[in-house]
Amino acid sequence: MAMWERFGLSVMQRMEPERAHTLAIAALRTGLLPAPGAVTSPRLATTLAGLPLPNPVGLAAGFDKNAEAVGPLSRAGFGFVEVGAATPRPQSGNARPRLFRLSEDRAAINRFGFNNAGMEAIAGRLAAATSAVPVGLNLGANKDSPDRAADFARVLARCGPHVDFATVNVSSPNTERLRELQGRAALERLLAGVMEARAALARPIPVFLKIAPDLGPDELAEIAEVALQAGLAGIVATNTTLSRDGLASRHRGEAGGLSGQPLFEKSTRVLAQLHRLTGGRLPLIGVGGVSSADQAWEKLRAGASAVQLYTALVYGGITLGARIAEGLDARCTAEGVASVADVTGTGVDAWL
Repeated sequence: MAMWERFGLSVMQRMEPERAHTLAIAALRTGLLPAPGAVTSPRLATTLAGLPLPNPVGLAAGFDKNAEAVGPLSRAGFGFVEVGAATPRPQSGNARPRLFRLSEDRAAINRFGFNNAGMEAIAGRLAAATSAVPVGLNLGANKDSPDRAADFARVLARCGPHVDFATVNVSSPNTERLRELQGRAALERLLAGVMEARAALARPIPVFLKIAPDLGPDELAEIAEVALQAGLAGIVATNTTLSRDGLASRHRGEAGGLSGQPLFEKSTRVLAQLHRLTGGRLPLIGVGGVSSADQAWEKLRAGASAVQLYTALVYGGITLGARIAEGLDARCTAEGVASVADVTGTGVDAWL
């Protein structure tokens, strides 16, 4: 990590977490932070659901909720960027404080509640953005919507023309009863509407489904079957967890979703189960606790075609994605692997 990044992190970690995050977005938007540019090589270049990626290390949704810094983030070394979640109407989310650093655990707890500027504002920013890598949008629902399932399709219809992929987020724990949409009947109805909206786009894009890490084996099997039948492009595994096992921080009792290092093993086991359940027929994006090239490598071995990170940036800085990609490249060279795609699924049994 460069000296400027160490200094910036030390300053921001003394601030209230949400204020620090707002300042980070502002610094990116105004060009104050240096960007390493594209990180790629013949070993790192891969495809995800037909999308060409310079490397398989992406930025997860939630960092840039309102698509304010798409261009700078696309030049920060990530292989792809996901913004949002976006809802049809703007909403303020839950009351503050709603973001907590768990420094002792290299983790965070948030209960934002899909705070965002709404699909109209986000669509405008996406339309105006210039990106060096594929950009996706996380689709959400308003908490007071009379038909939450329809909200996902509405956001895709409005914003779909301006992104390269979309992710249906029914796994946030911070919108009441949202996770109930992961049940078979509700999920089938929701996805039917989303895929209908996708088909109406002039350029149909890949649609992913983001799931929770707290699902049991039968629930995972059901979701895998529904995803395959619906024609989804892949699954994002996973969102934050409600578990608090083994935490040391004084903030461990806060309500919300836990992300970061404590989620790594749990989310990776879910990833391996999904790879086994889908027979490798669906691309998987591994999320949860990725903060190093070794952890990204394990996600790939467990069945991921690509990985995403967010919470690790709080502790590792904005260039962490680039450093992880460089580490994956070095690992491929050291192990004689011609492409990161060749790593996917090679270690599934170790996680089952």
